[in-house]
Amino acid sequence: MMTSVFKTPAGEQAVMALYDAALANWPTPYTTQHIPTRHGDTFVIASGAESLPAMVLLHGAGTNSAIWVGDVAAYSQCYRVYAVDLLGEAGRSAPNRPAWDSPAYAEWLDDVLTGLRIEKVTLVGISQGAWTALKYAVYRPEQVEKLALLTPGGVVPDKGSFLIKAIGLSLLGKWGARQMVRLIYGSQPIPDGVEKIMSTVTSNFKPRVGVLPIFTDEELRRLTMPVLLLGGTQDALRDLDSIAARLRALLPRLSVTIIPGAGHALMNTVD
Repeated sequence: MMTSVFKTPAGEQAVMALYDAALANWPTPYTTQHIPTRHGDTFVIASGAESLPAMVLLHGAGTNSAIWVGDVAAYSQCYRVYAVDLLGEAGRSAPNRPAWDSPAYAEWLDDVLTGLRIEKVTLVGISQGAWTALKYAVYRPEQVEKLALLTPGGVVPDKGSFLIKAIGLSLLGKWGARQMVRLIYGSQPIPDGVEKIMSTVTSNFKPRVGVLPIFTDEELRRLTMPVLLLGGTQDALRDLDSIAARLRALLPRLSVTIIPGAGHALMNTVD
């Protein structure tokens, strides 16, 4: 039996109540389903006309697909959009946490796409979700039409200073939580309700500990599809200039947009 990623059943209910509130405000008609995979059942929110090309959205660590509530309406005008809850995170997919240095996450997403009957896909991922998108794209490059990477992990090592700050702020109660929100948003305005959401998740979710593996040059050279890198100049976790420099040397069809003043939590980035 898989161990819950939440500290208590009541804590899970509190996080899921916030998820339900986000779905109540989902700006476009949607359906939900659970897709069985070899690594666990996966929760998917689908929006947009079924005749449109497929786009899969992959959220970051410690969150769920509710983060796309501000973007999904725009995406759904041009795509059949599938917001997918990552395994082992604060959503409704299985609590399974496969090894990052195995093929598991690529296999998992392959199973999800098969279950959704998607043959070609545009992948959009943020942070750990962008790492997952990369993991799949180097595994099945022929199935990825386009790739959008928002503050991706796995390209260069993360900043050690972020972990030190995060640990310190986690010990400082509500004031520390507010400072943590400001740290990850940079100079961007913080949307209403974010502090409450982050406080609820932090109090009730058991985060995964570890470091995302860095992709090799050989792996990244497989990415011959159009790739967009998006990030901010005030990302406390990752150095976007270093990420851009490495990807420029390896990817033939890379576009880079780095937003002045933006932090790690990029919101409402639909072009």
